[in-house]
Amino acid sequence: MRIRDSLSGELRELQPGADGVIGMYVCGPTVYNRIHVGNARPFVVFQLMKRYLEWRGQPVLLVENITDINDKIYAAAVRLGVPSDTLAREMSDAYIADTDLLGLGRPDREPLASETMAEIVALIEELIAGDHAYEAGGDVYFAVRSFDRYGMLSNQRIDQLLEGAGSAEPGEHKSDPLDFALWKGNKPGEDTWWESPWGRGRPGWHIECSAMAERWLGRAFALHGGGRDLIFPHHENEIAQSEASGRPFAQVWAHNGMLRLSGEKMSKSVGNIEPLHAAVEKWGAGTLIMFLLRGHYTSPIDYDDEALEQARRAAETLRNRLRDGGDGRDEALRLAVCEALDEDFNTPRALALLFDAPPEAAGTVAEVLDVLGLGGLADEEQPPAELLDKARERDAARAERDFARADAVRAEIEAAGWEVRDTAGGTVLYRRHDG
Repeated sequence: MRIRDSLSGELRELQPGADGVIGMYVCGPTVYNRIHVGNARPFVVFQLMKRYLEWRGQPVLLVENITDINDKIYAAAVRLGVPSDTLAREMSDAYIADTDLLGLGRPDREPLASETMAEIVALIEELIAGDHAYEAGGDVYFAVRSFDRYGMLSNQRIDQLLEGAGSAEPGEHKSDPLDFALWKGNKPGEDTWWESPWGRGRPGWHIECSAMAERWLGRAFALHGGGRDLIFPHHENEIAQSEASGRPFAQVWAHNGMLRLSGEKMSKSVGNIEPLHAAVEKWGAGTLIMFLLRGHYTSPIDYDDEALEQARRAAETLRNRLRDGGDGRDEALRLAVCEALDEDFNTPRALALLFDAPPEAAGTVAEVLDVLGLGGLADEEQPPAELLDKARERDAARAERDFARADAVRAEIEAAGWEVRDTAGGTVLYRRHDG
């Protein structure tokens, strides 16, 4: 598989490590609230990449962290009047429950920042020893100018960054406005802290991911993923921290586009959000996944009722084709799908191939849909006995040309949530799906 590398702009092949496994690290959520649909996009994109690669026979180790130490968690806990670690645990559990609603499985590892403290402190100590970081007033800062490639991911120069950096915030002791915190000394109102060589405190956001990635994937791994909004400063800072001492890091950087609601990026801070659990309840997991797959993962997409309704109809079209087809296999179709997905995970192209597939290839279509998290489209629930009796009653009414009675029975069946189809063998019932 070749992925468009955000760093070089080139398509680059994902390379397995010495153990034959492709290592992937994806930035997960900061757990201070329930996640919204936009937060779920990287979860879906990279979980499906993993499923596809494994379907092709390529082992994958997917690591997606949970940021459970962060300024936003402290602030939310104060507003709610609860301990910050309690809020972090509750929202971590909610995140797992909400993403489980999608039915895509879990990443192989979901490390917590709070459980990676020894590795975080050790990495900071290494940066200090290499003159890439310094302690000031109980805080530790990364010296941005010590890393001459800073800005390479976001394509920014130091002088450009300096113009927008401003001066140090009150309470900060950094020597350069560009420098960023690796360790933050404990402040009033922050009810959780850890001991360190620099006193009580907690890590900065960026160093957490560098340490968690290295702990589970080693110093070099195939792919680092996340939302496009993380390119700067988060991923830029990760590169600086991890590569400043001459160590390797991610070979390929992949960033998914944002979801837009009412023309703006979906964001908790703006307030234009659709919680994931509410969206699944409203549309169903299948419709949401279809909605995301219809756009290339790197592109921004608009989240609105019209787009979701189109996705629902697309899912229903494929479901109907699977109902009418058999379990035939088409190797040419499989190869064409693989070609599309191998080229920067082009899911719109892969879906187009499935829509154009002949009926006799229904088995291959069902197999690919399962890989893409839409296996439920091929699953048919059997109607209950009382509805089967209704179907036979309708057939009898039609045979007697009592069409009024046949229509009345049909209405009863449909009111129970089932679709009525006329076939040469009589009435056939299918569960009606809204997502």
